[in-house]
Amino acid sequence: LRKQSSYLRSISSGVFLERTHFYGKIEYLRVVSCNSFQRILWFLKDIFIHYVRYQGKAILASKGTLILMNKWKFHFVNFWQSYFHFWFQPYRIHIKQLPNYSFSFLGYFSSVLKNPLVVRNQMLENSFLINTLTKKLDTIAPVIFLIGSLSKAQFCTVLGHPISKPIWTNLSDSDILDQFCRICRNLCRYHSGS
Repeated sequence: LRKQSSYLRSISSGVFLERTHFYGKIEYLRVVSCNSFQRILWFLKDIFIHYVRYQGKAILASKGTLILMNKWKFHFVNFWQSYFHFWFQPYRIHIKQLPNYSFSFLGYFSSVLKNPLVVRNQMLENSFLINTLTKKLDTIAPVIFLIGSLSKAQFCTVLGHPISKPIWTNLSDSDILDQFCRICRNLCRYHSGS
């Protein structure tokens, strides 16, 4: 008990009050968000949002309309200014429309594919078809970087055409495996971010 009381005396009251004030803000924010956003949750039910942080920048991607994106921009600026007393200029948030099928980001192609799935059911003598549409997010590693690595190792040209050299026929199996392992290491380093 003595150690705890001496520990509490060493904390400055300003830090303690600031921390209490911060927890109060978070509690207030939770109550406000539960009460005020409950009415518009139906509007955001089918939204597809991706949040990415990269080198100190935050990117929020969504499949919403431009009006919805402008509303999100307004809500973010309002949220930062009201609850964290962080002044933020709205012009620093950029809205960019991306193509519907896919977009390239950080070396990946991201796309939302709609896969139709037809299921045939039969009940007694009647049969009927049920069409269901499933959405899935595909993140595909692009072939461009793989071709670049293979062209640096002189397996193919920059366009991806194979190079036919008599040198390759004289390589031993261990040399071919070493070349392959080096390419795999380079790809793993690239995609792991190191």
